Amino acid sequence: MPTRPKPKRQFAICIRTDDVDLLTPRRIYEVLPDESAAKSRYIRVDDNEGEDYLYPARYFGFVDFPPSVQEALLKAS
Repeated sequence: MPTRPKPKRQFAICIRTDDVDLLTPRRIYEVLPDESAAKSRYIRVDDNEGEDYLYPARYFGFVDFPPSVQEALLKAS
């Protein structure tokens, strides 16, 4: 049975928020896979309280980091 390739990790920087207790501007968040949310222009991230939650995609700027930076970010979280 063939194995499925791992989905590419995606990261976003918060550029706006309605609640600074939940999202911090300029902070990097890992985007969690959620196809249904993406269709509605939302993304799922673990917020500052450690809960995965949907936020409007317009609150974030999406970034592609080199693999070494992605690895460092994932180790730090």
